[in-house]
Amino acid sequence: MSSDRDEETPRRQAMRAQIDENLKRVYSAALNEELPDRFRELLAQLKAAEGGTGKGGTS
Repeated sequence: MSSDRDEETPRRQAMRAQIDENLKRVYSAALNEELPDRFRELLAQLKAAEGGTGKGGTS
C-alpha cells in the first residue's frame, strides 16, 4: 500500500501546483477588476460617517 502512496506523491504535488497556479490567476484577475460604483458609494458613506464620529476626523 505504501508503494501506491509513493507513486501518487509526485502526481499530487503536480495537482497542488496546478491548483495553486489557478487560484493565483483567479485572485490576480479579481484584484485588477474595477470596484463597482455601488461599492464606491458605500465606502464614501462609511468614510463620511467615520468623519462625524471623531475617528480619524477633525471633529
